[in-house]
Amino acid sequence: FGPIAVTKVVAATQPPAYVEDAVRAHRTTLMRETMPSQREAPGYDADEIRAATAIVMPSLPDDWKIRDVQVYPSQFGPSVEMAVQTRDLGLVSLFAIRPGTFDVVKPTVAPADDISTAYFQIGEVAYAVVGRGDARSLDRAAEKLARTLY
Repeated sequence: FGPIAVTKVVAATQPPAYVEDAVRAHRTTLMRETMPSQREAPGYDADEIRAATAIVMPSLPDDWKIRDVQVYPSQFGPSVEMAVQTRDLGLVSLFAIRPGTFDVVKPTVAPADDISTAYFQIGEVAYAVVGRGDARSLDRAAEKLARTLY
């Protein structure tokens, strides 16, 4: 039959499981936006969130306006989803979770048809910036947020 050739296989890596939680949380925020009975909770206290969830939130750019903050359950424990209005990206979610692993992951994009995600992890906390904006713009936003945690 002839020689067997072995070729290099390039496969896309799957995003971590928490990225799916982040997208679900963002979709829930978009749904809540259409429901007048679901009031936004823009009150944000980073110290309170850290004390209750052991999640440290990054510092937001000055032009980002917090519209809603929610704590959601996940398979990994509590997660934080912050809906933020931005000038460049529109409405995005900043999602944070303790995924049960210690790692350092530089901002990585997980593009999708209608909603894209840029995720990263610093130590025991992982983050995702989720929105309908351009994936590269989400990635740049994630890089800026990550820098505030060092």
